[in-house]
Formats: sequence, structure tokens, C-alpha cells
Amino acid sequence: MLTVGLFVPCYIDQFFPQVAIASLQLLEKLGCRVVVPTNQTCCGQPMANSGFAALAAGCDKNFIRNFAGLDFIVSPSGSCVLHVKEHLSDQHAPTEAARIRNQVYELTEFLTDILKVQALTASFPYKVGWHNSCHGQRGLHLSSMSELVAPDFSKPARLLQMVDGLELILPQRVDECCGFGGTFSVYEEAVSVKMGRDRIREHEANEVDCISGVDMSCLMHLQGILNRQGSRVRILHIAEILNARS
Repeated sequence: MLTVGLFVPCYIDQFFPQVAIASLQLLEKLGCRVVVPTNQTCCGQPMANSGFAALAAGCDKNFIRNFAGLDFIVSPSGSCVLHVKEHLSDQHAPTEAARIRNQVYELTEFLTDILKVQALTASFPYKVGWHNSCHGQRGLHLSSMSELVAPDFSKPARLLQMVDGLELILPQRVDECCGFGGTFSVYEEAVSVKMGRDRIREHEANEVDCISGVDMSCLMHLQGILNRQGSRVRILHIAEILNARS
């Protein structure tokens, strides 16, 4: 039995705990022993993205302290996983930092590449619009990029196709950014909101029941716009759908 450390991003812990719970339950259903370190905190991505990477040193040390020695680290967040993969370091524990960088996975990546899931017991009889998050697609290569002449693939879509009753509907501009971009949505609010509205307009035209993705940060941005527009479309992280029983 694989021992998996569940890395819960701080915004999921504070605002969307149901996503962490769904991730834990899903991993356990698939035969993993899941450990949730209670002293884990932010991975340091907000500081690094704002140009203050040196201030994230404490986050790095704490991350290594919490996840050292585990077979794998899995998280329901592509952007946080990419940050750890590319930036986790500690001059006092370089070997363990390097090991963790190689053993940390986004949830759908782990299900597809490590567990090699071929079937799920989930049921979700709704129309689901899919949002490709930039970090997951272009950093972790969870799906192909439309501008490249290359084979088409999507690890999250492959998993969603295993869900009974689910109708997956892709937007025409399948890999366009939603406009969140972390602190970009604060410093360039107007541009961020316009990009988010453009994304939502296409999903609503497809008459989806919900929009899903691998990053609650992007989905949180879209949810805020949907709520302000009084839309009936809801937001669900892919872990909640893969763990659902109607």
C-alpha cells in the first residue's frame, strides 16, 4: 500500500475544505494510505510570484519537515504543485528537497501516471464544462496545448470520462486563461475580470450545469464572477466529481 501525503493548499484549507476531504476519500477508495500533516501551511507560492522568493524559505523548511520520508505527496492544486516542483529548496536538506520535488504530484496526474486508474465508481449525471488551468496545462503537462501540432490528450478529461452519467463539454477556446493569475487579479483587476467573463460566457452558451478544473484558485475567480452575475452555473473541483455518487 502506497503512503501518500495529502498537501492541502492554504486557500483550500480556509475556503474549500470539501475539496481536501474529497481528495482524501478518493485516494483512500483507490487503495492509498493517506497522511495529512497537521502542521503544513502555505507552500510559499504567493511570495515567490510577487518577487519575494527569499521570504518563502520558512515555508520550504516547513514543507520538507511535514512531508519528509513519504512515498508520494499529492495535492488538488496544479499551481501549488508546480511551485514546489520548481522552487522547493533547503540548503540544510538539499537531498530531501530534491526527492520531494520529484515525488510531488497534482491529483489527476497521480491518478493517471502513478495509480494508472482504469475505472471509477463515481456517478455525476450533469453537463460539465472543463477549464484548463495554465499551470497545470503548460507547467505540469496535464493536457495538450492547442497551439502545438502534437497528439491531443487530457489526463483530467480521461478521468472524467470514467464517471457514470457525466457529459463533458469543452469550450471552443479550450486552453484560454481565465484571468486569475494569483496577484495579477489584484493588480490588474479590470483585465482579470474581463478574461473571466469571456470564459464564463462560452461555458454558459454550452448550457453546462457546472464548471470544473484542477485548481480551486482559478475556479474561485470564476465563481466570484458567476455569483455576481446571478448565474445558475456552479463550480466544482474535479476531486469532488471523481468522488461523487448521485
